[in-house]
Amino acid sequence: MGPMPLKVSNIRLPVEEPETALAEAIARRVGLKSDELTRWRILRKSLDARSPRDLQFVYSAVVDLPDEPSRFAHLQPVSASDDVQLFSPRRFDEPAPGDEPLPERPVIVGSGPAGMLAGYYLALRGYAPLILERGRAVKERVPAVRDFDRGGALDCENNYLFGEGGAGCFSDGKLTCRMGGPDVDWVLQRMIECGGRPSIVYDYRPHLGSNRLPMICRNFRRKIEELGGEYRFNCRVERLDISDGRVRGLATSSGYIPTSAVMLAIGHSARDTYEMLFDVGVPMTPKAFQLGLRIEHSQAQINQQKYGRREYLEMLGAADYSLNARGRRDVFTFCMCAGGYVIPSVSEPQMFCTNGMSNSRHDTPFANSGLVVTLSPDEFGSPHPLAGMELQRRFESMAFRLAGGDYHCPIERVEDFLAGRSPDPQSRLSSSFQRGVRPVNMEQIVPRPVVDTLRWGLPVMDRKWKGNFLRDAVLVGPEMRGSSPVRLERNSQTRQSPGVTGLYPVGEGAGFAGGIVSAAVDGLLSAKALTGQFAPLICRTHA
Repeated sequence: MGPMPLKVSNIRLPVEEPETALAEAIARRVGLKSDELTRWRILRKSLDARSPRDLQFVYSAVVDLPDEPSRFAHLQPVSASDDVQLFSPRRFDEPAPGDEPLPERPVIVGSGPAGMLAGYYLALRGYAPLILERGRAVKERVPAVRDFDRGGALDCENNYLFGEGGAGCFSDGKLTCRMGGPDVDWVLQRMIECGGRPSIVYDYRPHLGSNRLPMICRNFRRKIEELGGEYRFNCRVERLDISDGRVRGLATSSGYIPTSAVMLAIGHSARDTYEMLFDVGVPMTPKAFQLGLRIEHSQAQINQQKYGRREYLEMLGAADYSLNARGRRDVFTFCMCAGGYVIPSVSEPQMFCTNGMSNSRHDTPFANSGLVVTLSPDEFGSPHPLAGMELQRRFESMAFRLAGGDYHCPIERVEDFLAGRSPDPQSRLSSSFQRGVRPVNMEQIVPRPVVDTLRWGLPVMDRKWKGNFLRDAVLVGPEMRGSSPVRLERNSQTRQSPGVTGLYPVGEGAGFAGGIVSAAVDGLLSAKALTGQFAPLICRTHA
């Protein structure tokens, strides 16, 4: 009989105590001496901040007990509410390779989290994927983005949204995810192999940092290429070749590519690609999506509210938060960036939209977060599948014009927005947005239901913080890319587009994910479906 694995939950340590004290706490819980605890690992680490002057880390861990079953006979499978229970991890499922021949290599359109992890899995299994990216490699992408921040011209193919790593490469690197299980674990382990911190598998605030993501994306590419895969940059898909209900190939800006398997990992901002897919008859429907504004504060204000004691800042770093106001229509914070920046989420000329990011050190004096509200398709103004996308364009165009037509960021004091006052055009308001800000009446750059919900919900959030949430805060925006307004339909079993054999819509752009990890897992699952049908192109062993 081998070691008995147990899951031990609700292990609490004051944040002042070092993590080395965890082993002794676990040993006490299972009735061992600390030197008998030979193998254990952290499953989850969270922060209990309900009492700001008594913060605690709460852990769950897996422990391999010694091979002495008589000592632990009292430990039987128990309900999930108990703090100690037998642990049976689910195994990562890898389907056996199919036997259907694949005449050409599979093509992945987009190199964001969904495309990147799908490509890595396919490369490991010997399918030599070809990954097409309309933007540039990160080595060229980073300086282009920095040049735009300093006032340079917009490059519609190489920006915060397009280029190696997709929008995820510059969207903070948060790895929070409501999903769990072996597929999530597999994705996180691959991110660790490519440069992520080992603690991302359990940390309460898993975060790669926008400064580290370019290196991680590059490392994924190198591994994929070593395994027989290929990247082609500056290669935009212009037409999907469909004949007799099957994919035959792709017309691209670099020429025609024959293939019978295409994975669409286009991200939720490739609007020209959505239009092309609609034109060729790929089934799609409008989808509810989140949009709104971003709120920006002093990071010191957030730290004071969340921590209560000054010494916590040195231990924990810049504080974050999550707030909501629930009513007839909910408003909630989204993508909170502690010690971060507001960035331009722009890929089309004469339009403006914001997002947030923070580097791994969270070291700016600003905190920002999305404030988003959900709109349903019946509020888009048209039943057309792309009506939500056109709604985004309408308000992004208005934001661009009202802020002066030079990609400055619209900004307004929260107190003026709530009161319905027009901002003073001469006011000087501070923001982390590097290209510059312009005072704008924010109710003009988001739909009326969003304005009304924010004016109701912001005071509700402020009361939860006893008047400290809105103090000295500003609004910037709009925030239009919280999720995709379009869903590309797919069969739940084959994960292919109905009526278009060989087309696999994945990730945020397909409307089936919302964040780095969920998009990566979605790409992985479709890659598994492909390998279960087709035979590999390359014979190789894989990890």
